[in-house]
Amino acid sequence: MGSNKTYEKELAFQADRRKATVEFIKTVSDLWYDKSIELVLFRNQLIDRNVSQILSLHEYAGKFVQKPISIFDSVEIAQAIKSLNIPPAKLDIGKLTYEYHLEDNKHNNAKAFVASKLKDASKNGDIEPKDVVLYGFGRIGRLVARELMVRTGKGSQLRLRAIVTRGAIDAQILEKRASLLRNDSVHGDFPGTVLIDEKNNALIINGTTVKIISAKTPEDIDYTKFNINNALVIDNTGAFRDKEALSKHLKSKGVDKVLLTAPGKGVPNIVYGVNHKENDPNKVDIFSAASCTTNAITPVLKAVEDSFGVKSGHLETIHAYTNDQNLVDNFHSKYRRGRAAGLNMVITETGAGSAVSKALPSLEGKLTSNAIRVPVPNGSLAILNLELENKTSLNGVNTILKKYALEGDLVEQIKYELSDELVSSDIVGSSAPSIYDSKATIVRKDGKNILLYIWYDNEYGYSHQVIRLAKYIAKVRRYTYY
Repeated sequence: MGSNKTYEKELAFQADRRKATVEFIKTVSDLWYDKSIELVLFRNQLIDRNVSQILSLHEYAGKFVQKPISIFDSVEIAQAIKSLNIPPAKLDIGKLTYEYHLEDNKHNNAKAFVASKLKDASKNGDIEPKDVVLYGFGRIGRLVARELMVRTGKGSQLRLRAIVTRGAIDAQILEKRASLLRNDSVHGDFPGTVLIDEKNNALIINGTTVKIISAKTPEDIDYTKFNINNALVIDNTGAFRDKEALSKHLKSKGVDKVLLTAPGKGVPNIVYGVNHKENDPNKVDIFSAASCTTNAITPVLKAVEDSFGVKSGHLETIHAYTNDQNLVDNFHSKYRRGRAAGLNMVITETGAGSAVSKALPSLEGKLTSNAIRVPVPNGSLAILNLELENKTSLNGVNTILKKYALEGDLVEQIKYELSDELVSSDIVGSSAPSIYDSKATIVRKDGKNILLYIWYDNEYGYSHQVIRLAKYIAKVRRYTYY
């Protein structure tokens, strides 16, 4: 009889939790669409999440800070944020909830607590929305388009206005472009609507018009004809890699800045969170977002370099196959990449080891690197074998990485993973470019040699780094509390 009562209480509690989560989801949506305030939970996105996903994220948050993070507390904090006159912002409600209980005796209620924590939000200057043009519409281009359109909100930051492709444009071509945006074999269906406007050569994405422009070279385009002005061009074609070639975009009418989604020559290579502040958008017109692997390893390397010092090391990346490889054995400019991508592990080169030094000059000449392409379509792993200047321990390494994932300049970049069962498919869809596998780390007995395993979604996580850098270049970064 007693067990039945316990079970009934458990059912009632779960029902209350789920009802509270529904209320939380509504508050998150109201804040986003009415006030351009985006809530995240330890950097995990909350917009368009369902009840089960929200509860799962709270469970992860509790394990991360080793203290329960309750959905009921999150509702209370979210409603307090809603009741205050806070300008557009991005706020980590997980961190706020955690701190709320640490400071129980300092504040009378949640509203007073939130007002105290976010008192500097009003100091953030006004944001002028920025027009964005995607030059190219491949894997990264489509993912960036998805994220820009899903996170448009009131359009107070980046506004996707046009997509540039090569070749003729007709109804069939538009429908094929739309279909590739709607459906993705790796990342699933687009959570919105994509229609075509044949008359105006456009896609209607979530009810918003995005012009499709055909051009052979960047300088052929006059964006002002489409009411696009002072735009940021995000070049994801891979065709233009150096400053001279990328400068062609600046010759187009209506273009203000250029961002390359690949390593660039003669332009600043940026890993957002690590070295973006070293290049002022008021003085620099062309930026590179480096590579997905460089974005994965550099944040962790910075944490290790700053904490222990890196004497030397080797990077081996186990990378998903890409469109640069052949589906079946065929001629390729590089020997091994010509072999069937879905059937082979393929040794190839990566420039990530040397590229790190562009963001972290202190590591110049200290790292070697190589890559193995493997038969998975997405989700990669970097293995860092590092010789340290100063001794540490397994607990020492994990403590440092957890600290960097919880606070400081790299909280958006480093995710601290607690799972014992993590595999590559688990990290697909992670917005963090660097997922530290705390359970896989190895430290040699003398404490001077460590092996770190860094997972990364080489498409989705990288695309988020591109967007973070784009917001910095466009000067539309909101007030943040992490």
